[in-house]
Amino acid sequence: MNQVVFEDEIVTPCKIVCVGRNYVEHIKELGNEIPEEMVLFLKPNSSISDDLYFVGDDNHYEGEISFLIKEGKIYGVGFGLDLTKRDLQSKLKSKGLPWERAKAFDKAAVFSKFVKIDELEVERVGMKLFINDKLSQEGGVELMIYKPNTILKEVKSFMSLDDFDIIMSGTPKGVGNYRRGDNFLAEIYVGEKLLISQKWIAK
Repeated sequence: MNQVVFEDEIVTPCKIVCVGRNYVEHIKELGNEIPEEMVLFLKPNSSISDDLYFVGDDNHYEGEISFLIKEGKIYGVGFGLDLTKRDLQSKLKSKGLPWERAKAFDKAAVFSKFVKIDELEVERVGMKLFINDKLSQEGGVELMIYKPNTILKEVKSFMSLDDFDIIMSGTPKGVGNYRRGDNFLAEIYVGEKLLISQKWIAK
């Protein structure tokens, strides 16, 4: 089983629950409709990686604020890259088929370390993603259609969450392709305070 780092501990998520279409500007950039209800899909443990790999010309990065669950609550926060085979996803969507081939492949969920977060700070979390020193994505909870605790409540209404499962809360606008050798710098904030800074070089 693949693992992530939470504070100074190595932990094993069973699954990753992902929210699609949670930022209005990202919905517009992909030409999608704003959903009438929350869009949720899963990535398995086998998709977890702490390294970033180039997996094809149609592969897109999607930077996301990610939450670690413990005792049924949001307990930690980290940065996640939801890697997506965009052309394949579009083909599957056009046929009304599931997205797993485009979203749940090996090493399709790249994570920074996670750090503990107070429940009162969850609504103030933001993120930035720089690629080759250029700001590519920026967003935060205030821009989300569905806020973190609303997501958590919805997921728990039909699915059990084990300790250290992860919720990826959606991506703001600015997604795109990347190549081998690209430098990624991901940051997580609470207000103006930097909590996490993580670098990757695409392999």
